[in-house]
Amino acid sequence: MHPSSVYVGFSDIAHPYLPVRLQFTSNLSPSLIPQPIPYEMTYCLGIAVEKGLVFAADSRTNAGVDYISSYQKLFDFSVPGERVIILCTAGSLSTSQSVLHSLARDITLEAAPNLHSLPSLHEVARYVGKTMREIQDEERPWLEKDGIDYQSTFIVGGQIAGEPPGMYLVYSQGNFISATSETPFLQIGETKYGKPILDRTLNYGSSLNHAAKTTLLSIDSTMRSNISVGPPIDMVLYETDALEIRNRVRLQADDPYLHKMREHWEKSLSEASRSLPDIVWNRIEVPAE
Repeated sequence: MHPSSVYVGFSDIAHPYLPVRLQFTSNLSPSLIPQPIPYEMTYCLGIAVEKGLVFAADSRTNAGVDYISSYQKLFDFSVPGERVIILCTAGSLSTSQSVLHSLARDITLEAAPNLHSLPSLHEVARYVGKTMREIQDEERPWLEKDGIDYQSTFIVGGQIAGEPPGMYLVYSQGNFISATSETPFLQIGETKYGKPILDRTLNYGSSLNHAAKTTLLSIDSTMRSNISVGPPIDMVLYETDALEIRNRVRLQADDPYLHKMREHWEKSLSEASRSLPDIVWNRIEVPAE
C-alpha cells in the first residue's frame, strides 16, 4: 500500500482517508434517537486553468435554521508522486459519507477497482459515480417513503502520472461532465451567488494565484447572500505535474485574510459603481454616438 497524503482535519488513527467525525458507534437503536437529517446545501468550487487546479469548499451543513453544524466537504485521496485525487461533495450528508466510506474501504481492502488503482481520472469519475448510484439505489425506498432528499453530487479532480490534470462534476445519477478550456470551472451546491464573478473575471489562461483569489471571492459572495453556506473554508491549489498537493489552507470566519479581501473587494466594487457613466433618462431610442 502506498503512503497517502492526509488533508487538514483527517485522522491517521481512525482511518487514513476519513475525518474522525465519520467514525461513530451507538448502543441505541437509531429509531430511539430522533434527530434532524443534515443536508449539505453547501458550496464547492473547482477551477481548472492552464497551470493547474484549485478546489475549495465551505463546511456548513444544516437541517433547518435551528440545526446548523460543520462537516468537512473537501477530501484528499492522493498518493504523492503517483497521483493527486481531490473530492468535494454537496447534497445529502448521509449519502456523501456513505460514498466516502465505501471509497476509503476499497483502498484499505485493495479492492479492484479503487481510487489508487484506476489508470485515469475519467475512470475515477466513473467509479465514484457508480459507487454513489449503488448506495442511492440501496437507500432510496426508505428515504423516499419519508420524503428525505438522498441525492449528492461530487467534484472529482487531480492528476494521474502520465496524463494531464482534469476535473469532473459527478451528478447524483452517476453520469459526469468535465471542465474545459471554454468553461474552466465546476460548481456544486448553492452555485448561483458565486457564479457571476467567475463568468466575468476567470478564463483558462488565468494564473493559479488569480484563480485562487477568485475562488475565495466566489465563496465569500455566496456566504454573504446565503446562510446555508459558511466557514471554515478548505482550499487546495495544485500545480500541473507536481503530483502532490503543496498548497492548502483552512480559513475560519475570523481569518485576517478573509477580512482584508472582503474589505478590499467591497471598496473596489463601490468605487467602480460610482464611476459608471450617468444614465440618460427620458428617452426611447439610444442616441447615436
